[in-house]
Amino acid sequence: MKFSARQDIDAPAAFVFDAFADFNAWERAGLRRGAEVLRSDDTSTAYVGMTWQVKFQFRGKKRVVDIQLQDMTSPHRLEFLAHSPAMETHIVVEIVEMSALRSRVHVMCNVQPRTLTARLFIQSLRLARAKADRKYALRIGEIAADITARYKAA
Repeated sequence: MKFSARQDIDAPAAFVFDAFADFNAWERAGLRRGAEVLRSDDTSTAYVGMTWQVKFQFRGKKRVVDIQLQDMTSPHRLEFLAHSPAMETHIVVEIVEMSALRSRVHVMCNVQPRTLTARLFIQSLRLARAKADRKYALRIGEIAADITARYKAA
């Protein structure tokens, strides 16, 4: 199942890319939401191949997801692969510079079930596709608004 959302951001592409590539901030955001985020190394620089293990509760069960950075082309593209026993998710963040102070971000997510239970979950998402798409676009919009606010504050 594929999800996709585009959002315009009032900030330069380099600033938007840096916000999406601020992995320490994403780790802290996960921790604030109750997830356990473990990075496979403790280097401060980002590199293709870096991995995280994320543990969280979802629908009453503890889930474990391994996330790997597949591609990082500054300031245009980030690509991740999230792998769990039940699902595999491919996430692509593309940033297009529209002008010197405006960018467009396109976030695509492709979820592939690997178990029968995951297939049933994805099927229920398909039945409520419009609602799932709205929630996905709303969350991407919140992230874009946060990046715009950070740029204006800086």
